[in-house]
Amino acid sequence: MFFRLLKEGFVFAFNSVIVNKLRTFLSLFGITIGIFSIISVFTVLDWMEKSIHDSISSLGDNVIYVNKWPWGLNTHLQWWDIIKFPVVSKDDYQAVLNRSTKTALACFTVRQREQIKYRKNHASDANVWAVTSEFDNIRSFEIEKGRYFSPEESSSGKNVAIIGSVIAEKLFDKGDPLGKQITISGKRTNIIGVFKKEGKGGIGDSGMDEQTVIPLNFGKSFINMRNNFLDATLMIKSKEGVPIQELSDEATMILRAARRLRPNEVENFSMNRASLISQSFSGVFAGINIGGWVIGGFAILVGGFGIANIMFVSVKERTNIIGIQKALGAKKFFILQQFLVESVLLSVIGGLLGVLMIFIGTLVINYLYELNMYLTLSNMFLAIFISGMIGVVAGYAPANAAAKMNPVEAIGFSF
Repeated sequence: MFFRLLKEGFVFAFNSVIVNKLRTFLSLFGITIGIFSIISVFTVLDWMEKSIHDSISSLGDNVIYVNKWPWGLNTHLQWWDIIKFPVVSKDDYQAVLNRSTKTALACFTVRQREQIKYRKNHASDANVWAVTSEFDNIRSFEIEKGRYFSPEESSSGKNVAIIGSVIAEKLFDKGDPLGKQITISGKRTNIIGVFKKEGKGGIGDSGMDEQTVIPLNFGKSFINMRNNFLDATLMIKSKEGVPIQELSDEATMILRAARRLRPNEVENFSMNRASLISQSFSGVFAGINIGGWVIGGFAILVGGFGIANIMFVSVKERTNIIGIQKALGAKKFFILQQFLVESVLLSVIGGLLGVLMIFIGTLVINYLYELNMYLTLSNMFLAIFISGMIGVVAGYAPANAAAKMNPVEAIGFSF
């Protein structure tokens, strides 16, 4: 009996939706915009979180990055203090290699902007990353074509390079870069590899796509290693089973000793790790999440009032029909669920239209910008749940008013 009544209520609701097309469209519009606002924010937020987490995972959760500047907030030091710090040097790298018992691998890197040319094509202000040979065992990446440079090429300062996919497109369009000779800061360099395309991240990070990696000893031929503003990094990877905090404490003591710091002096270097980036963005994600609910909430609230208003109109138009149904023995539950089903149906259809708009939007964005942004199933179900609840809340008052009507008064309403 319950399911038969529900089916009949659904048929009544569906027929009402089909007959009153303009009213249906106006009812759907507010919910569609509200769902679009909320779920689009959540979709972008999911993409940002995934992209940033992927970028962080490529850094490694068992790797410490020693830099001049801290990645997170440091309440003990001001920028005018940090700017006086000496840059991380190869001497620091050698000190860790020689004295650390908890280090599996260490790598020293220097990054600098340079112009890269191939015939008439050029990549201005490109990232050139000069690294020691251990780089490929610490930083996560894939090489699509070619190979990584050997320890011998690294130690001898061979003029070889591995370029990112974006650099390859700028210099060679769709041609094969392997074996070609480019110039970096006027130095002739042979391409031995091309990084696999990673795509853009949530904070504008392009990963290895815009990087050109060369041996550190080759980079010394055009990079001023004495520059106090040099972008230098010491990467330290822990041995299996060694907690990251233990490695950090040991590396701190080694570097303090190597730099001859007295016990009462503050470290003139920063020990960074991937978790600091996650902590920095957690508050940002929370703020965006709240903003999405607030913006979409107002739109859904307006849509909910629109549905409630339309449902009151629908009840008024069908008052005599309600009276006839009740005179023939229809229970209050049947009348109540008949209008509730119509309200929920309107709201859910509006929510599905909002989801469809987001899905199409993600396809367009991915096609134009290659961002790998997707509408998740959880967000789809959330949209349907929210719109369904709005339909229940907005439709209950008019449905309840219809269910409580006196059949004699209702039948006589049209006369």
